[in-house]
Amino acid sequence: MWSLHLAGSTAFRQDMLKNPSPAVSIAMIRGTRILLVRRARAPSLGLYAFPGGRVEAGETSEHAARRELMEETGLVAGELELHREFHVEHEAGGAPIDFTLRVFSTTWQGDEPVADDDASEAGWFTLDQMETMPVIASVMEVAYDLLSSQTS
Repeated sequence: MWSLHLAGSTAFRQDMLKNPSPAVSIAMIRGTRILLVRRARAPSLGLYAFPGGRVEAGETSEHAARRELMEETGLVAGELELHREFHVEHEAGGAPIDFTLRVFSTTWQGDEPVADDDASEAGWFTLDQMETMPVIASVMEVAYDLLSSQTS
């Protein structure tokens, strides 16, 4: 596990201080492409990332990943595999924020994504396309892991 330092809006950082729940994201693969959404809100406004968000009270990480995928893209996840776990830490107003981000992988089940919730765009992208886009570094790393075997 390694640290991922995030910048974000003051409101987001204050909320994470009060509610340091774990977060999830889901990397859906379709051949040599991977699903990304463009964030419409802080802390990652304008950046491309995997669909994801915070785990709600009483929810498993797997359920949260499926829920976030549905909320942000309208897609249903198939079988999930825990691909990576990141330790996220940074400071907000002098107070530490510390939580775990679990990244699940799954394969495409058939429908097309429709951006919704806090996503302004949703689509399928190759590694070559991602290299020219504003993509979160950890997302790029996971995409390389998952797609490199598909393209070789």
